[in-house]
Amino acid sequence: QVQLVESGGGLVQAGDSLRLSCASSGRTFSSYAMGWFRQAPGKEREFVAAISRSGGSTYYGDSVKGRFTISRDNAKNTAYLRMNSLEPEDTAVYYCAGAIILDGGAVLRDRWQYNYWGQGTQVTVSS
Repeated sequence: QVQLVESGGGLVQAGDSLRLSCASSGRTFSSYAMGWFRQAPGKEREFVAAISRSGGSTYYGDSVKGRFTISRDNAKNTAYLRMNSLEPEDTAVYYCAGAIILDGGAVLRDRWQYNYWGQGTQVTVSS
């Protein structure tokens, strides 16, 4: 079983950048497809980005496409979310998620496909 711990959130101004990290305690991190989701107060959890086991395939939600970049370093058991040109609408708790899959090139976009979740990290963007 893997445990996921997010870090890197904080309070920033519109237009700033942040990099979130998701550290895994498991020794089989490369077996997991990874994703990032976010949840703002009063809203459902929203898909942000996903990456395949190898890192060769990625997919983004429409609201972050072109501004956010997901990546992973399997040697460090860590996934990342680089967020540029942040907007107040990006304010939310950001969660990383993982799922063991056999298809090394698959990306998972539905939160119900993920088995493991971190505790979340708050990102607040002021205008």
